[in-house]
Amino acid sequence: MHSAELSDFLRSRRAALTPQDVGLPWPSGARRVKGLRREELALLAGVSADYYTRLEQGRARNVSAQVLSAVADALRLTGLERRHLFSMAQPGLVPDGPARPHTARVLKARPAVRMMMEALDPTPVVLHGPRLEVIASNRMGKVLIDDFDAMPAAERNLVRWMFLNPRARTVYPDWAEIGAQMVAVLRVAAGEEPDPALAGLIGELTARSDDFSRVWAEYEVFQHTHGRKRFHHEAVGIMTVNYESLALPDDPGLSLLVYTADSGSPSEEKLRILSSWAADLRAEALTGCADPEEVRRTS
Repeated sequence: MHSAELSDFLRSRRAALTPQDVGLPWPSGARRVKGLRREELALLAGVSADYYTRLEQGRARNVSAQVLSAVADALRLTGLERRHLFSMAQPGLVPDGPARPHTARVLKARPAVRMMMEALDPTPVVLHGPRLEVIASNRMGKVLIDDFDAMPAAERNLVRWMFLNPRARTVYPDWAEIGAQMVAVLRVAAGEEPDPALAGLIGELTARSDDFSRVWAEYEVFQHTHGRKRFHHEAVGIMTVNYESLALPDDPGLSLLVYTADSGSPSEEKLRILSSWAADLRAEALTGCADPEEVRRTS
């Protein structure tokens, strides 16, 4: 059981609810706590106040799926939050399903995956792991975001780059929103099996970034599935791009982020121009006419 993570999560979700939200009478007088009291949450979940207190403090052992489901219902958790609760409180137990098998994470790209990524060019593609570590990217993935291959291995992480690399605030016009989503993805990963590398990353970012510390304390969870983001590139300006996150079934923990623009949109044209610009810059490099730094970023 991840006691500290579980405690923080349950307290944050309990604090987000009021008695009125869950149909309880609002007591007279000032309330000493933000949100629901433990006793009120226990009442809603149908467990004793003492048992819920031990659960929230990480002292309950062998918690059943029925109890976790009742607590999740009382807290009005989303599907993702519900899975996060189960993974922290009772690893291997999943909501309304059998125990999941433990699978080792292979944090490298198979040759066939790399070939597929290159074949998709000029569509930008990035391959990342569960900690949002960048495993590989194709040519346009590097052009759209950054060249992680040129960075030291310890720095090849989207969240680390987002909060410690000034370029991220230029690449993402909506930096605060996207950064918060990335932190929330890390929260989900932190609730799974112990991960010393993830703990080290969180410790480093907490120490070095006030923005990360503030967002981390909000205890949100998020899962990249699909959506839209705005990107900025100095060559073409701002583009609105769709992303789809595709899990690789035979490579547990690895996901492909594929970026496309709406057909016929100005952003699609900008992506096309950007690809052509990067190709021209690369060609100039072969004749020694281009800025080496620009070439490195677009290679």
